[in-house]
Amino acid sequence: MEIARPYLLFLGDVPDALAAKTALGIVDWRPEWCLGQLRLPGCKADAKIPDMTVEQAVAAGVKTMVVGVVNAGGVLPEHWITTIVAALDAGLDIATGLHVRLASIPAIAEAAARSGRKLHDVRHTSERFATGKGTKRPGLRLLAVGTDCSVGKKYTALALEKEMRARGLDADFRATGQTGVFISGRGVAIDAVVADFISGAVEWLSPAAAPDHWDVIEGQGSLFHPSFAGVSLGLLHGAQPDAFVVCHEPTRTKMRGVQHALPTIRQVIDLTIACGRLTNPAIRPIGIAINTEHLDEAEARRVCEEAAAFHDLPASDPIRFGVAPIVDRLLAAFPKG
Repeated sequence: MEIARPYLLFLGDVPDALAAKTALGIVDWRPEWCLGQLRLPGCKADAKIPDMTVEQAVAAGVKTMVVGVVNAGGVLPEHWITTIVAALDAGLDIATGLHVRLASIPAIAEAAARSGRKLHDVRHTSERFATGKGTKRPGLRLLAVGTDCSVGKKYTALALEKEMRARGLDADFRATGQTGVFISGRGVAIDAVVADFISGAVEWLSPAAAPDHWDVIEGQGSLFHPSFAGVSLGLLHGAQPDAFVVCHEPTRTKMRGVQHALPTIRQVIDLTIACGRLTNPAIRPIGIAINTEHLDEAEARRVCEEAAAFHDLPASDPIRFGVAPIVDRLLAAFPKG
């Protein structure tokens, strides 16, 4: 799909920044595409770009309003529909990464028809996937996995791609979630794929490639999360990763949205290897990405240093400190040629 730019990011009235991670991710990695944000009363997220009304956005040259939020079940709250209809009537296209299809809501479908504007459901695809085969294919693959959902797997993968390309490696970010698709312009929202075809969709997303080519694959959920482990496992089997990076948020004690305790980094390493060996017996960890957003710099460095020493793996916050040590380990483990 071709989504017209620039964007107005709709944040609704979400309760926290994590609920607006789609919008915040687009701003972080494609700031030149984002002219403003539209927030309803009570919104607790802020993308740190100008607040705009629909009318102001149209006057500024915005082409598409992106519903930049995530929530359990991917539903569209009923009280947001009025704003979306107003944006369509003002001449904007609408794009969303929610599970619900925009055209399934009568008021939105009618507004799109009378205005002639486009509705983009990024989480849905017309592509038909085969079941996964698990056959080893040429090329190299690096997967971001996590102790929980929303711990930085997308940011880690994007930071790794950037650093790897800077080192002269042939590397491509492969998006598996709606925000990644908005950022990269391609990909598959894996959590919207029918369960039987998840691993096949990842095989399609990361096909056979040149021997030295790296696909840096965005992870989803966690093998330990009772809500999303099925998606994580199918993604792992389809990715057939040669290497993986564990992403972790050290201030959490429970996984997001449930009462289950957060697994340890060691538990994630061990289970990822045990499950990943089904499609790549040579799978190995090459680093730990720690999201230190809620720590001061001294504490952040201490946490990274302790994790590196304990696991004998490079550990860093990809945004705060960069991923150079992880790429150093990758190059040592997989020398070119």
